[in-house]
Amino acid sequence: MVSTRLVLARTCTVFEGVLKWAPSTRAVLRPSHLLLQASCRLLSVGIVDHAKHREPSGKKVLSEKKLKRHFVDHRRVLVRGGSGGSGMSCFHSEPRKEFGGPDGGDGGNGGHIILRVDQQVKSLSSVLSQYQGFSGEDGGSKNCSGRGGATLYIQVPVGTLVKEGDKIVADLSNLGDEYVAALGGAGGKGNRFFLANDNRAPVTCTPGQPGQERVLYLELKTMAHAGMVGFPNAGKSSLLRAISNAKPAVASYPFTTLNPHVGIVHYEGHQQVAVADIPGIIRGAHQNKGLGLSFLRHIERCRFFLFVVDLTLPEPWTQVDDLKYELEKFEEGLSERSHVIIANKIDLPQARARLPQLQARLGQEAIGLSALTGENLEQLLLHLKELHDAHIEAELEQGRQPLRW
Repeated sequence: MVSTRLVLARTCTVFEGVLKWAPSTRAVLRPSHLLLQASCRLLSVGIVDHAKHREPSGKKVLSEKKLKRHFVDHRRVLVRGGSGGSGMSCFHSEPRKEFGGPDGGDGGNGGHIILRVDQQVKSLSSVLSQYQGFSGEDGGSKNCSGRGGATLYIQVPVGTLVKEGDKIVADLSNLGDEYVAALGGAGGKGNRFFLANDNRAPVTCTPGQPGQERVLYLELKTMAHAGMVGFPNAGKSSLLRAISNAKPAVASYPFTTLNPHVGIVHYEGHQQVAVADIPGIIRGAHQNKGLGLSFLRHIERCRFFLFVVDLTLPEPWTQVDDLKYELEKFEEGLSERSHVIIANKIDLPQARARLPQLQARLGQEAIGLSALTGENLEQLLLHLKELHDAHIEAELEQGRQPLRW
């Protein structure tokens, strides 16, 4: 019995490895079943540590499904039109008709790739990095031409700008707009095509041409009637939730929205006004500070602005001056568009006291409201309707079609 315990004790010390070597005299006093449990436990711990060591370090790569959940406003796309089918070289053959002549058909044309505006698409996240058009079929005998490749449509949101290098080649800003991104290749000719008086038995046929290949850069600029502009934590997302069905994230702690959100405000007569929450504007945004130019370009398409001011901050009138300065530095004349000033968080006592000072400093009316309690939202909706009606009238006078949602 003593020898058996001694062997088990030495086995245990082998499994322990880095632990202290147990003297054999003390190991004799240990029960054998305790030594077995200790050795098995140490062995299992060592296997787990080895498995953890083998795990690759670094961030996990997001799947394509998870990537599509994020807002994407620019994309590099490689498009290749479908290749044309090859022509066929053959001769007609049937009983009692020895010289039937050439009857090889032409190949089908390759399919085009077309960008098409879809109102249901709100981001470029569903656009892949490359597309290959459908190829045409080869020609057949009996003068049968091959079937042409089907057209491949890529659905893009309203307001997509298409660039090739530094050149703007298309501006898809209206519903139903289409742009041919890549042409399909022409189908080859069969030997029937080369039949002539001086060549009654041609054997020549041509292969199909490859489709057009281009590298395009898609850039999304949010299309909305009104752009809600303000510094982080001014309450833009809460206000958008209060006046529309949009559901941007809000919380009781300060943070900034990372994606533009568009909400639809409904009026009588089925009239709709699109309001966009433009995030990421801070002091120095035109110099690409913070989120910088990533979302400033979404302001360009807005017809008028809603400047949201946080009344809880000291000297709130400086926020309006800073916002106009950033807009003007980004694009000249942008700050001169029609706008209305919204003084938010009026439900707080210190904010309500600053409202008269804000109006006196700006020299114009500011709508004091609370996105949290809904106080005075009706006045904002009336001003929004007036700005929209003025925009529709101005567009019609200039012979342009106003934006419809």
